Amino acid sequence: MRPERGTLLISSATLTDPHFARTLVLVLDADADGALGVVLNRPSETPVGEVLTPWHDLASEPRVLFAGGPVEGNAAVAVARPLGPDVPSVWQQLTPGLGLVDLDQPPETYLGRLSALRVYAGYAGWGAGQLEGEIDEGAWHLAPATPDDLFSSRPEALWRQVLRRQPGQVAMLSTMPDDATLN
Repeated sequence: MRPERGTLLISSATLTDPHFARTLVLVLDADADGALGVVLNRPSETPVGEVLTPWHDLASEPRVLFAGGPVEGNAAVAVARPLGPDVPSVWQQLTPGLGLVDLDQPPETYLGRLSALRVYAGYAGWGAGQLEGEIDEGAWHLAPATPDDLFSSRPEALWRQVLRRQPGQVAMLSTMPDDATLN
């Protein structure tokens, strides 16, 4: 499996970079020029309404911004699950059941059309071949994303939950303590 739109990157238990340790990243785009995605399990303390007031009521619980990654922390990216097949023309589908919301559009464009919405401040980015190199080194495990991953009511537990459902030895990583030296 190679990274592509809608793929989950599960950080290896040995990945110690503080931006990505014990994270899940949803790949939003990947091609020969590089890849970008958002970290799914890093909620902030900042309410969506404090930064993007009109979007507060459409945001899913917890209605806070999530730290999407170390790149362009002032940029906002929104991922949503449609309520049904009626999506606005500005909808950018990631996978069946997931898409990107254009935050430059009025929220009314999406009113009654979304069952869930998360807003991320910043994103993760990799240059050409960089992410593939990290995967080959064992820094990331790949898995298909499910809409429930993105809108988990317990994002702090998401890394372990997704690891547990993986086949083989990868699932065992979910039992590793936060400090592996204590094992």
